[in-house]
Amino acid sequence: MTDHADLLMLGFLLLVLVLVAALAVLTTLRRRSERAYVSQLREREERLKLALWATGEHYWDYDLSTGKLLRAQPDETVDDSLPRLPGPVELDQVIHPDDLPLARERLQAYLDGATRMFRSEHRVLDTNGEWVWIRARGRAVERDRDGKVVRMAGTALNITGDRQVERERMIASAVLRNMNEAVTVLDRDFRFVSVNPAFTRMTGYEDAEVAGRSADLLDSSQHDPAFYRHVRDIAIRQGRFSGEMWQRRKDGEEFLCAIETGTVPGVEGEPPLYVAVLSDITQQKRAEQELRYLANFDTLTNLPNRSLLSERLSRAIVRARRENNRVAVLFLDLDRFKDINDSLGHAAGDRILRSAAVRLQQTVGQHHTVARLSGDEFTVVLENLDDPGEADRTAREVIMAFEAPLIIDERQEVSISPSIGISIYPDHGQVPTELLKQADTAMYQAKAAGRRTFVRYDDSMDMSIRQRATIAGALRKVIDRNELHLVYQPRLALGSSRITGVEALLRWNSAKYGEIPPSEFIPLAEESGLILEIGEWVLREACLTLHRWRQHGLHELGMAVNMSVLQLLRGNFPDVVRRILADTGVPPGALELELTESVLMANAAQTANKLQAFRQLGVSLAIDDFGTGYSSLAYLKRLPITTIKIDKEFIGDLSRDPDDAAITSTVITMAHSLGLNVVAEGVETEAQMHFLRDHACDEVQGFWISPPLEAHACLAFVQQWGRRPAGAAPAAP
Repeated sequence: MTDHADLLMLGFLLLVLVLVAALAVLTTLRRRSERAYVSQLREREERLKLALWATGEHYWDYDLSTGKLLRAQPDETVDDSLPRLPGPVELDQVIHPDDLPLARERLQAYLDGATRMFRSEHRVLDTNGEWVWIRARGRAVERDRDGKVVRMAGTALNITGDRQVERERMIASAVLRNMNEAVTVLDRDFRFVSVNPAFTRMTGYEDAEVAGRSADLLDSSQHDPAFYRHVRDIAIRQGRFSGEMWQRRKDGEEFLCAIETGTVPGVEGEPPLYVAVLSDITQQKRAEQELRYLANFDTLTNLPNRSLLSERLSRAIVRARRENNRVAVLFLDLDRFKDINDSLGHAAGDRILRSAAVRLQQTVGQHHTVARLSGDEFTVVLENLDDPGEADRTAREVIMAFEAPLIIDERQEVSISPSIGISIYPDHGQVPTELLKQADTAMYQAKAAGRRTFVRYDDSMDMSIRQRATIAGALRKVIDRNELHLVYQPRLALGSSRITGVEALLRWNSAKYGEIPPSEFIPLAEESGLILEIGEWVLREACLTLHRWRQHGLHELGMAVNMSVLQLLRGNFPDVVRRILADTGVPPGALELELTESVLMANAAQTANKLQAFRQLGVSLAIDDFGTGYSSLAYLKRLPITTIKIDKEFIGDLSRDPDDAAITSTVITMAHSLGLNVVAEGVETEAQMHFLRDHACDEVQGFWISPPLEAHACLAFVQQWGRRPAGAAPAAP
């Protein structure tokens, strides 16, 4: 029994030892397996960390049951811009308040099954306490028994830099789409890669039409092909090009463009690209040309203006100084242009100026400068003169060229003449301003000499010009100083040998400058506009004198008063005449208004309408200085006139010049056929009087009868004439 028990005990012990050994083996195997598993987990974790580190992404874990977020760092040594969470935190502790509602909305959409993955871009605080943008992505990693998601995991990536780049790209794209300049990208062979909408608007080519095609598609025929090759060579060598060139649109129209090209370096060995910016400057260049034209040329006549004249004259002086020759300046003013302009209207005046400019340029030739300074003033610059007499010959040719009437439209011709002043470099000046001033001075002397002539400058003329300016200044106060007075020249009716009228003539006796001739101060009064005030004074004074004479019994005597063109064309002179006649008690039939032929005939139709108002008043109208103008008697039918006065130039040579005699007799005959009264001016001899009487001239006026007289002397003369025997000759003047 004992042995058996021992055996049993030994077997039990062996079994225990076997079990212990087996257990030890199993434990060892399990530990080895656990170590291998842990090692594998660690290896996987390291690979995950490496993967996250390589991509820059971060792992996050979100427990939906607690609403806590945990974010794992890929490596503690990595410089991480995202915040390090001390432990699980609420979402609102990490996500920007403005972005939190959208992040929750997208999370809920994933939980509801609307999306296959949770995706969100929102801002979180970085390690510096500043907000940065991240892109978060994740999926469910744990669900409860009901399949409800209780845990999510995913990654987050800092996309602040990418987002800024994308924003800049979007801005650049918007700028390209909306800019007015055409932008195109070209490859290294200058083939189109892309274009913006402005390129399509500018050239007419759509993006798809030009893609892959060469840029020479836009080349214009205005440049040689070598020019465009040269431009592209510059862009390749220097990396950029800036300039202007002609290009061609899809419809064939050519346009001028400013082009700027730059190089975009290739990425990772790729060839570079070229960016070209094109601006259509066709209209800009045209505007610049127009501005240059306006700055240098007169828009009415297309002649150089004062600015360009000064520049050309300066260059001419430099050449003349170098080559030791002369330059002449001809200063032209159209005679009585103001009267014609006022009569015909400014539109016709402009046509006259254009015709005069053409006539002048044709006369002197295209190789000489002809400029318009202002109004009716023109200037001619003659270069390479050896003799000053050449300027005189040119001036003479210009005056002769204007003998033929200017044609201002298909039906109307106007005769006009120039007065010309001449200055010579270096005789009269060394700079343009001096030469122009001296030529202008000489031109006024030509005016004073009777117009339609030329005068060369000399130093004595400056004194005359200063005197003219002095007189113009004194004229402004002439009425206030009571320096004006009238004299009266009787008019004799040849048929009855009676004094039937007188002409009122204006005189100025200045207390400072003495007696100033009407030929000097009346043109100044017309230029300044003072003739309106002076003319009204003359009319009132003449009517007052006539009223006093009528009180002395001269009821049949008429009064003739000269009227300026300014009075006719400006203001309401008929009302002035009506008022003065009413104030003075002079009947309208006793008043005769005189206008020169050049003013009346410039535009007979327009003048007739204005003169009709005077005829309706009962006032007579006369044409003064008849025969010196540019019209014919046929125009007289259009005017409501009653009298013509033959100019004294024709009367003075009646006995010596058969032509003057023929003209005078013809004028008398034709005027009578029109029912007009004829008065001859400037009668100084008995022979002239007999000729006029024999040819049935109605009235005469001149020194043979009487010089102009003061009012009291004229009254006495008329009264005495009425008492003289019939047929007696007048007393010597």
